[in-house]
Amino acid sequence: MGNRQYYVYILTNWNHRVMYIGMTNNLHRRIYEHQQHMVEGFTDKYQVGKLVYVESATDVHAAIAREKQLKRWRREKKNNLVESMNPDWNDLSAQW
Repeated sequence: MGNRQYYVYILTNWNHRVMYIGMTNNLHRRIYEHQQHMVEGFTDKYQVGKLVYVESATDVHAAIAREKQLKRWRREKKNNLVESMNPDWNDLSAQW
C-alpha cells in the first residue's frame, strides 16, 4: 500500500486571534482550498488561511489522534507550539 503522509496543521487569521486545526493527506491542496474559500464553514467565516504550524505522520490514526489532542489544548499551549516552530508566525505556505 505504500507509505502515506498525513499532516496536522494550524491555520490562523491576519491578527492571530482565531485558530483552526485540521488534518489532511494533501497539505498543499487543503491549504489552497482554505485560502481560496472553497471550504464553507469556520475557516471561510473567519478568514483563516495563514498556515503557521504543520507536523506530519505516516499513520492516519496517529494524525487523527494528534489533531484531536491539539484541539483540546488551551490557547496558550497552542501558541507555544506554534512559536516553537515558527516564532514570528510567518505564513508557511507563502514559500510554495
